[in-house]
Amino acid sequence: MTDSCFDVLVIGSGLSGINSAYRLQESLPNAKFAVLEARHELGGTWSQFKYPGVRSDSDLHTLGFNFYPWRSKNPIARGEAIMEYLQETAHTFDLDKKIRYRHTVMKADWRSEEQRWRLEVQVGNEVGSEPRTVVYWTKWLIMGTGYYNYDQPLQANIPGIDDFQGKIVHPQFWPEDLNYKGKKMVVVGSGATAITLLPALVDGGVGSVTQLQRSPSYIMSLPQEDQVWFEKWAPEWFTLRYKRFMSTLVPILIYKFCIWFPKLAQSFLVKEAAAQLPADFPVDPHFKPGYNPWQQRICLCPDGDYFKAFNSGKAHIVTDTIKSVVSDGIELSSGQKLDADIIVTATGLNMRFLGGIDVSVDGKKIDIASQYMWRNSMLTSLPNLGNIIGYWNASWTLGSDTASRLFVRLIKYQQDHGYTSVVPVIGDKDKEKTVSASPLNSTYVKNAMKKIPNCADTGPWKPRDNWFVDNWGNTRGSLEDGLKWERVAVE
Repeated sequence: MTDSCFDVLVIGSGLSGINSAYRLQESLPNAKFAVLEARHELGGTWSQFKYPGVRSDSDLHTLGFNFYPWRSKNPIARGEAIMEYLQETAHTFDLDKKIRYRHTVMKADWRSEEQRWRLEVQVGNEVGSEPRTVVYWTKWLIMGTGYYNYDQPLQANIPGIDDFQGKIVHPQFWPEDLNYKGKKMVVVGSGATAITLLPALVDGGVGSVTQLQRSPSYIMSLPQEDQVWFEKWAPEWFTLRYKRFMSTLVPILIYKFCIWFPKLAQSFLVKEAAAQLPADFPVDPHFKPGYNPWQQRICLCPDGDYFKAFNSGKAHIVTDTIKSVVSDGIELSSGQKLDADIIVTATGLNMRFLGGIDVSVDGKKIDIASQYMWRNSMLTSLPNLGNIIGYWNASWTLGSDTASRLFVRLIKYQQDHGYTSVVPVIGDKDKEKTVSASPLNSTYVKNAMKKIPNCADTGPWKPRDNWFVDNWGNTRGSLEDGLKWERVAVE
């Protein structure tokens, strides 16, 4: 085995990893760092998902990078365009030279004596080759691994699914050669993926497609062109900053309105949906959820493409529960049967924390779910480890960028004061105020909370609120409150 030593190792080269790599390169030019990526290319989610119509579910002014703004007129972008943007960003700033592909981190063990992380990494030169194990050492470990399992989708518990004689497809592993033209399809689910797939399948020539949902979601249309009135004469930098600022502020105001005035928000969203559907199309039960807005994530559809799909005659929606899947379709609890050649299980993601890496301290495995998050970016019991979590109710990159800025602050502070490690420590009084890290109650989110660390409703242990509050705390807040700094003599 060969050893390689670094000041910082970033795990993952998606939005979070690229963002962190830029902040490290910009603010710590003398730091030796690398990015370890398990896949064959950068991009994370945008490399993984290839289903028809795959696109962002938040605007690219904030999902894109602050240091390299999204310049296209359309705020909601297709997956291919986002992938090109990520590749262009990495190449423009020479970040692609820092990425080591097919490097899968299996174990990470903090060694107190060395004051470093020891990583066991499986390295494969090409697909099908026997991987070899390499050991890396690093002072700091930054986890940009996202929030779901890339290798194993969420297994939907659908009775009789093994009896189906057609094709069963999960959007996370969409077959490139899947021919659905003229076929009968059923998409099971009501989240962002199902909302994206329905119009894309209609445009792609499906014979008929039925969205089968147990309960509906709130869906909001977003214009695909967001030109502002002063754009023709204002400097580009000003326009881009304005769009990013407004795209950060407005969703916060909408979210707060939904929380403070849930009935008004519900009425508005349901009426907006009804106005875009064909005449006499039943809004209840298909578009009137039984929960308040933002108790689950609100889905976006560009230019109302989802609602327009129902005018095609090929798109249908059914709100019911599954009695059983049979050889040629799905039997519902109501007695109705949906014929199908292809069933798509768009039922959520298999969420996980820290990329599923086996994390330990001095050889002792750490129970991640029992830890607490400091500023949503570090974990109790884990020294010199930064974990990137985006927003549940806004663009992911807003959270990853403010976290990356915090990590740079911590590393600089550590260097300036001669410390070798820092770890969050929470008191018993603060633990009494334990709260969930997420305000959402979607089924797959609730199930995942058993795997995710806690927050507390006090001080730096609070869940993410909004970017303005969090960014102030991460860039100007105390680096002493809730943290234990140590100096250890290392040979």
